[in-house]
Amino acid sequence: MKLFISVLVFSITFQTVAQEPTTTQTEIEVSPFVDGTLLEPKDASKNILAIIIGDYGPTDRNGNQNFQKNNNLKKIAFSLAENGITSFRYDKRIVKQILKGRVNARLTFDDYVKDAKDVVNYFVKKENYNAIYIIGHGQGSLIGMLAANEHITGLVSLGGSAKSIDQVILEQIEQTAPRLKPDAERVFNVLRTGKTTTEFPQELSNIFSLDTQDFIADWMQYNPIEIMETLNIPVLIINGTKDLQVSPEEANQLYEAAKVGTLKTITNMNHVLFIIEGGNLENSKSYGESFRPLAPELILALTAFIK
Repeated sequence: MKLFISVLVFSITFQTVAQEPTTTQTEIEVSPFVDGTLLEPKDASKNILAIIIGDYGPTDRNGNQNFQKNNNLKKIAFSLAENGITSFRYDKRIVKQILKGRVNARLTFDDYVKDAKDVVNYFVKKENYNAIYIIGHGQGSLIGMLAANEHITGLVSLGGSAKSIDQVILEQIEQTAPRLKPDAERVFNVLRTGKTTTEFPQELSNIFSLDTQDFIADWMQYNPIEIMETLNIPVLIINGTKDLQVSPEEANQLYEAAKVGTLKTITNMNHVLFIIEGGNLENSKSYGESFRPLAPELILALTAFIK
């Protein structure tokens, strides 16, 4: 099947009064499922591209969801541009479906992997770049690992889990409602057989609705540590000490699994890549606080690795 590719003839140049433009944005439709933004610095002589892949859920190209506006992926893109690095960031396909009012209830994790592979192949075929990197945030870390091929120069895992999604969910249930863990384990066992089920307590319906079971079943087949062990490219694993979703221990496990790995732990950085001086309340609120800057150490680590 031929991949449908079209480029929207639309370009936006950002500039300040009486100054030369510093970046150019081009909106690109890679496939019927993937729309994104190519951000090019004025001096793009490095010929380096970073493909940015977002976290779990209906995450758009800027890193935002309906009730979570922090622009962290957009901030990464502009920080890279300031260092002469071009980037492409894109909406998860569910975002486009929501906007068009045609959500596919049978969406799978492998659909997201295919989208990432399509993005990689699109830019490989362009032959415009001497080096292509993938930066995957959260769920995007695993998607990036699975999309990496012989044309990818390096991979960055930002707050990527070392555990399969069933492990993550079971640990969360054990911490919050341990009596429900046996029911959850039973559901996962059913999903492993390729079937779905409605036999679970109502309290678990927000996790195991019929609309999400196929997605979870597809996702849980991938163990991030096992996938990391197969990569033959340099990998930078970045994690913050105030990440409420992924522990520094998981980052260390990914680092140990990497054949050519570098580990960067950033003090007080949380999952959405901001520095948090206070406790969990400040941490949680920051997910919707777009005024916050990215952790300075994060940008230094990214640009040092990609350059």
